[in-house]
Amino acid sequence: MDGIINVYKEKGFTSHDVVAKLRGILHQKKIGHTGTLDPEAEGVLPVCLGKATKVCDLLTNKDKTYRAVCQLGVSTDTQDMTGEILQTADCSGVTREALQEVLCGFTGNQLQVPPMYSALKVNGKKLYELAREGKTVERKARSITIYALELVDFVPEEGTFTIDVTCSKGTYIRSLAREIGEALSSGAYLTSLRRTRSGTHDVEAAWQLDDFLKKLRGE
Repeated sequence: MDGIINVYKEKGFTSHDVVAKLRGILHQKKIGHTGTLDPEAEGVLPVCLGKATKVCDLLTNKDKTYRAVCQLGVSTDTQDMTGEILQTADCSGVTREALQEVLCGFTGNQLQVPPMYSALKVNGKKLYELAREGKTVERKARSITIYALELVDFVPEEGTFTIDVTCSKGTYIRSLAREIGEALSSGAYLTSLRRTRSGTHDVEAAWQLDDFLKKLRGE
């Protein structure tokens, strides 16, 4: 089979798990995904089959949109809900107006330091592998672009906020959450992440793997 499937990656699976499952379903080896999603993240994951794998890199470079829920007042070593708490702070003084002002400062071109808990490689070893060994290495800041950043919801009594982010390849939403928290002097971490668009592929048209299998069977 040749072509591109807009897969909806569920929580608990890695992007490589999705590829492995499709290889088993379609009985073909030439399959590749177009942009890693963390195991606890969900959403759009375009997967290329057969001859379409030639455009994997092209699709990976497309801009993406995410919906992220973040918790103020807490910082973790992974910058998300899977990590250990590093510190806490009082976030009761954060207002919607202050949060909105900080968010406005994150749009446009900027430099972002990749998190230690990421799949980037240093000297042939993935950063998260080094992090699990208790090691921290210097990472070069990378140029990214935040095209749009919208505040969807803010619950001051819980210290949580929800944002929609449209960004360039290589943007870490976990790091963005941390940076927003730092700008508010309270800290923050990512509690949930859903990719709603990757290039021209959006979440409304994404296939759950079980539904895709049923379609192949004609059910």
